[in-house]
Amino acid sequence: MFYLGLRLGDSEIGLVAEEKPAPGGRILLSIDVPDVDVLLPRVGELGGAVQGPANDMPWGQRVAHVRDPDGNAVNLTQQL
Repeated sequence: MFYLGLRLGDSEIGLVAEEKPAPGGRILLSIDVPDVDVLLPRVGELGGAVQGPANDMPWGQRVAHVRDPDGNAVNLTQQL
């Protein structure tokens, strides 16, 4: 299984299986937000780093890869 979504009330966490860890670490947190493009400029203001522009994915999400102030990988995701 590549992806498993777990839901509790209105919250959901997704687990993804990879053969080896990504360069940024073993955990990648994805956060569903109302508008990726509105929040992306705030990442730097809040001490994080934007890794590139947001992209529309074939599975129906807009995704931006960022790093939090501690350097952890985070995806900002928006349902299209």
